[in-house]
Amino acid sequence: MLKKTLLFSNKCSITTRNYQLVIKSDARDGLVPIEDIGFVVIDNPEIYISITALNLLIENNASVITCSKSHLPNGMFLNLNSHHIQQDVFKHQIAASVPLKKQLWQQTIVEKIKNQGILLQQITKRKNKLDFLASKVLSGDTTNMEAVAAKFYWKSFFDIEFKRERFGNYPNNFLNYGYAILRAATARALSGSGLLNTLGIHHKSKYNAFALADDIMEPFRPIIDEAVYTIMEHYDEQELNTEIKSVLLETLTRTVYFKNEKSTLMVALQKTASSLQQCYSGKRKKINYPKLWN
Repeated sequence: MLKKTLLFSNKCSITTRNYQLVIKSDARDGLVPIEDIGFVVIDNPEIYISITALNLLIENNASVITCSKSHLPNGMFLNLNSHHIQQDVFKHQIAASVPLKKQLWQQTIVEKIKNQGILLQQITKRKNKLDFLASKVLSGDTTNMEAVAAKFYWKSFFDIEFKRERFGNYPNNFLNYGYAILRAATARALSGSGLLNTLGIHHKSKYNAFALADDIMEPFRPIIDEAVYTIMEHYDEQELNTEIKSVLLETLTRTVYFKNEKSTLMVALQKTASSLQQCYSGKRKKINYPKLWN
């Protein structure tokens, strides 16, 4: 079932009644069944949400995302008991060998670079060397082909002079918002498969509570890049507004493609997370990443 993403950017109150969110604002009142919700984005400091509403959302495996005063996602609530054999899953994940993690990271970076290459070719209408760079990724990406590919990719991607930076100039703000939403969606999927987001494959900072999400989201980043490129073609606005945020949130419902089926990005992330869990338990050898374009 396709879950809804709700963006709250105006002052309102969010409570519950009969397992529905009750939303009250100056403009209008509304009801949304909690079982239909996948993500709630709270982007106004004057929004009130009850603890009962938070608990019911989390119990139904919805992610609640809060935003900073700069309107970028900066916090997330996740269900800590979302899988029936979570302790066994944790044991397999913690016991994963270094060679296994290096192989999983190699697979991840190969997929990321291939996806960057496909998107870049669609935009520039020219062949590029990213597929070749993907073929050179070693176990653990010890030669850092990810960085080599990224340098070429961003240099060629936009018509404007651009440097990819976390706190850089436009359109970094659009990319950062999109990546934050993708990160939250990835973390939700991993948590739903019983995996520990803190324990990454490659990312290892002791200050990062979502290292595994940062790993697994990498091949999906070009989906956000494509959305930002399209926004720049259709909007002159260089600051995040509600309409642009809504466009970026819609990437969660974008169609991606597995071998014998297609699904939304939100569902695909769950399939990918489930396959990673099986890699940790020894049931499979490769993470099941979808094709982003058919």
